[in-house]
Amino acid sequence: MATRAAAATLTAATSSLLRFVRHIASSTNEEAAARAAAATADTGGPTIFDKIISKEIPASVVYEDDKVLAFRDINPQAPVHVLIIPKVRDGLTGLSKAEPRHAEILGQLFYAAKVVAEKEGLANGYRVVINNGAEGCQSVYHLHLHVLGGRQMKWPAG
Repeated sequence: MATRAAAATLTAATSSLLRFVRHIASSTNEEAAARAAAATADTGGPTIFDKIISKEIPASVVYEDDKVLAFRDINPQAPVHVLIIPKVRDGLTGLSKAEPRHAEILGQLFYAAKVVAEKEGLANGYRVVINNGAEGCQSVYHLHLHVLGGRQMKWPAG
């Protein structure tokens, strides 16, 4: 009986260690991707999101109106992970680039986050995230919101 308990404890510890190692590897890859993306940010070239908007690349769309598009993240960090993007960048590659003329689209993005959360059944809560710049792990320089939910969120986030 003691051997089984010890084996179960060892299995749980090993599983926990593997999750931690995967998290570190994922974080490192995410940070490297953000640094690489920052090197070519603001060049004006099309982003992967522009290609999704133009339907060159398929996406699982969950919400769309005349200003924004919301679709499932291909690398979800929660049971529900939806990205919301403006259909026109208009120089808004990151939140740090926001100007008074962007106030309407910023409001539309947050309103869309609320609509997406309702559609996805996130009445118990959700998180809205904007990564900005290399140190914020922004990997696509086309402003976007992440809506994450479907589980208990942890704090602190970073």
